[in-house]
Amino acid sequence: MWAPIMTEPVIAIRQLQGYYGESHVLHGVDLDVAAGEVITIIGRNGAGKTTTLRAIMGILENRQGSIRIQGRETIADPSERIARLGIGYVPEERGIYSSLDVMENLMLPPRLGPGGMSLDDIWQLFPNLLERRRSQGTRLSGGEQQMLAFARVLRTGANIFLLDEPTEGLAPVIVQQIGKAVEAMKAKGHTMILVEQNFRFAARLADRHYVMENGRVIDVIAKADVPSSLDKIKSYLGV
Repeated sequence: MWAPIMTEPVIAIRQLQGYYGESHVLHGVDLDVAAGEVITIIGRNGAGKTTTLRAIMGILENRQGSIRIQGRETIADPSERIARLGIGYVPEERGIYSSLDVMENLMLPPRLGPGGMSLDDIWQLFPNLLERRRSQGTRLSGGEQQMLAFARVLRTGANIFLLDEPTEGLAPVIVQQIGKAVEAMKAKGHTMILVEQNFRFAARLADRHYVMENGRVIDVIAKADVPSSLDKIKSYLGV
């Protein structure tokens, strides 16, 4: 079923174990992502998808196994050191500071490397943010907060992105804008791991889909195999 990619992966995970306190939630996850590749992690709620992203980012402190990022072992590294490797993380809860306005939120993260989006590019991608640039975080809609969370990491110059449920609860018109952002990131050759319940959204963007269940990867489906695997995918997602 699972086989490592042939070139040196940007992210290589082997036998990843993860714990919340005494609760064992990841059970030997293996996963590879090549440079410029977009992969999704799909599965039912509670499968371990978000926990896998948190483990990669170092936010899940109790983890064991191996997580190599650009050839460097990071399983024992703190999250701030992992971020400096050029990783932009957009969590499900978005992490917008309510006491700061849009511009202050946008400019808060430090630059991680060259090639980050300019403000003009960000305003072109998300014109809503330009209109609301002096609005406080608490006054933004859910869709505007998601745009801001994306824009914030795009500005940093990160080249690896971890995106957790970027379309959850958003109106279709906002989902379209988020889709354009992901497509723009992919066109620039960025590497992405996308956790997404909206499979229709994920299917057109991802090169491969990792299916998780009970803290394990149980299947890997290539983009070319999606049309012939729809029934299987629906059963995995419970739809």
